[in-house]
Amino acid sequence: MNSTGVHLFVYGTLRRGSTSPMAALLDAQSQRIGTAQARGSLYALHGYPGFLPDGGEDWVIGDLFSILPEQAEPVLSALDDYEECSPAFPQPHEYRRAMVEVNIQGEILDAWTYVYAWPTTGLTRIKSGDWLAWSS
Repeated sequence: MNSTGVHLFVYGTLRRGSTSPMAALLDAQSQRIGTAQARGSLYALHGYPGFLPDGGEDWVIGDLFSILPEQAEPVLSALDDYEECSPAFPQPHEYRRAMVEVNIQGEILDAWTYVYAWPTTGLTRIKSGDWLAWSS
């Protein structure tokens, strides 16, 4: 894998193929490396998913992007606003940006992602780990 830059793993409304305008913005301001996986659980919320990395046996499917270092801060800041986890939004935030390990074609890389920060009691778990397939 020959990728330089800041890595971002997205698993829901920011994935390529999503109808979100922010997905189009991410696609325009970064390079999609490919489909990747991260260990954890995926939950259905209200029209979007929540990811909890847990180091278990299950995989969450998503897209891995590379953002040029000089563009990383403005792109991630815009995405923090989209995910409502920037300082502009009151606590407690539903998401937090965190670093996770992702697997892409057998290579393990560190990538930023948005982790669900609220309790999952009563939420539907997406067993396939693939939001786009589950929601279509």
